[in-house]
Parts: sequence; C-alpha cells; structure tokens
Amino acid sequence: MLERTIFTEVEKRLFKGKVVIVYGARRVGKTTLAKEILLKHGHPDGYFNCEEPDINRALTNKTSTELKKMIGERKLVVLDEAQKVKNIGLTLKLLVDNFPEIQVIATGSSSFDLANETSEPLTGRTFEFKLFPFSLNELKQKYSQLEIGRLLQTFLRFGTYPEVVEADSGFAGELISDITRNYLYKDILEFERLKNPDLVLKLLQALALQVGSEVAYTELANLLGVDKVTVERYIQILEKAFVIFRLTPLSRNLRKELTKTRKIYFCDLGVRNSLINNFNEPDLRTDIGAIWENFCILERLKLHSAKKSLPNTYFWRTYDQKEIDYIEEEGGKFKVFEFKWKKSKYKFPKEFSKNYPQSEFKLINRENFEELQA
Repeated sequence: MLERTIFTEVEKRLFKGKVVIVYGARRVGKTTLAKEILLKHGHPDGYFNCEEPDINRALTNKTSTELKKMIGERKLVVLDEAQKVKNIGLTLKLLVDNFPEIQVIATGSSSFDLANETSEPLTGRTFEFKLFPFSLNELKQKYSQLEIGRLLQTFLRFGTYPEVVEADSGFAGELISDITRNYLYKDILEFERLKNPDLVLKLLQALALQVGSEVAYTELANLLGVDKVTVERYIQILEKAFVIFRLTPLSRNLRKELTKTRKIYFCDLGVRNSLINNFNEPDLRTDIGAIWENFCILERLKLHSAKKSLPNTYFWRTYDQKEIDYIEEEGGKFKVFEFKWKKSKYKFPKEFSKNYPQSEFKLINRENFEELQA
C-alpha cells in the first residue's frame, strides 16, 4: 500500500475546527486514503458511505441534534461520496459550527456537485485537497529510480490509477478501459442530468486526439454538430470531474503572443489512450511527443497540488510559431519547461528571455525526467 503524498498535509490540518474535503475522480484512492487516516487518528466505525440509502437519509436535512445522535462519541468521521447528500453544505456547516471538536473528512468524486453545495455555507470552514492517480514521487515507495525508468513506457501507455499500477501488465489495458467505460462518465452524466453520453464520448475522443495542440471550441462544435456554448460547458464539467485540465497562454507585453487559445490535457494517460483505443508502445506511436508533454505537465500539477502550492501555469506561443510547452509563474519568477521524449538539444526562444528576464529554463526528456519532481 503506497502512502499518498497528501496524507501528511491532511494530517497537519486535522482537528483545527474545519472540514477537510478530498476531491478526486472515482477509483483514484479517496476511500483508501480516508480510511487510513481514520485508522490512524480515529476508529474504523467512523466511516459512512453516503451512497448507502440509510446513511444518506440520516444526513439529509437534519438538525444539529439529530446529526450528533448519529455520530455519537466519535471524534473523527469520514463522509465518503458526500456530494450524494442533498444540501450537504448545510449539513457540514451545522457539524463544524456546533461540534468543532469533531473532525469531519468529506470526499467527493464530482467536485462540481460538492463545491456547489458547500461553497456558500462553508466559506472559511474547509481545507480542500485534490487526489490524482499515483505520482512518480509516490511510486518511489514501491520502485527504485532505475525501476521507474524501466516502467516509464508502461505508465505512458496505461496511466497510474492505483489498481492499474498494482495489476499484472497483461491486464492493465483491460482495467483502465473498464474504469474509463464504467466510472468516468457516471458523475458527469448525473450532473444537471446530462442525457447525451454519446456527445460526451465523442468530445473526449476529439480532445484525446488534440492533446498538446491548441484547442478551438468553434472547431469542436462544428465537428460534434453542437453549439460552442455546449462544448465549453461540457469541457468545464469534464475538468471539474478530474478527467481533463486546461492551460491558457501566457501573454503580457509581446504583441505577437497568442491570447485566446487553450490547450487541454488528461488527468490520466491510460484514460486518454483508452478513449482512442491505442495502448501501443512509444516507439510505435506518432503521438509520443504529445503523450510525453501531457505526462510531464501532469506530474508538475500533481507535485504542486500535493504541496498545496499554486503557481500560475501557462504555455507560450507566438503567431510566428515560436513556442514553449509549459511555464510556472510564482513570486514574479518563471520556471520554463520544454519536453522532448528523445534526448535532444533545444534553444529557448530569445524573445521569451528578453520579455521575461527572470526565467529558469529546463529541458526534460526520458533521461532526466526525475527533475520533474524537483
């Protein structure tokens, strides 16, 4: 069992008079994480699955007295899949305001539901975390750096969902395809009762084929036969459900810089490859550059999310095709990354250096990928 990086950060925030909320996609390990914390700091009987009808009813529209009767003398409770409880925000507010000595951990697969339900009543009353599939830093608990290097191509093909990493390699494709097919859409289609699963699938497949490229909502709308507003809304939902994430372009003071485009990446490469039914090895792929770019940016996202650091993140490109894959801005300084699967030389554009002088440049390839965790 690998300890998740956010475990320690969650521990630091226990019993501070606030609700701890852990967001993440289904099957990513939220329940396991919550139960481990419960085992260490509480008692296993403090676990409540909000998808169970009786538990759901016991938490819906109850008074503080009724809630305390249900919780009893427990000092730490986990409300798993808390977004399933109607008006969960009010329930959590009553608990934290009336019983600050009780630590509540709430998990949610669909951040849009849980966030919408909790944002107003829980203002200033939460610590929030995001849980992703395993990061390279977490995998170091199981593998040496040499072994991770040998397994890198496997991670690029099948992703790093916990059960996929633990599985025999012969079943990895089958497992991630099952997760994609049976769990990925569940919360998305429930949100606002979306009734067009075929459209969601076609949109995801189109995005999977455009990883690493700039995405135009108008072109996607034309491709799918819907309006631009629908495409934008579905993409927002997919992002809130931890299926994809977006990068916007950096543009400050250079007239040639792009300003209205965006790039879209996947929160797990196994999911992405499953959507286009392509688990081929890197040497047999024409999209390895895009896959490597997605992998590296995702690792940086996982790193910052676990550390609770929040740099501004961008890509950069000019109209005359000069570009940089990924940029982090923090404290007025820029960390600038270019990602190349094969070891190669790269010259960072002098226009960028001139306009953004406080920049640190890094070229990341499969020979030095461990620097992603630095």
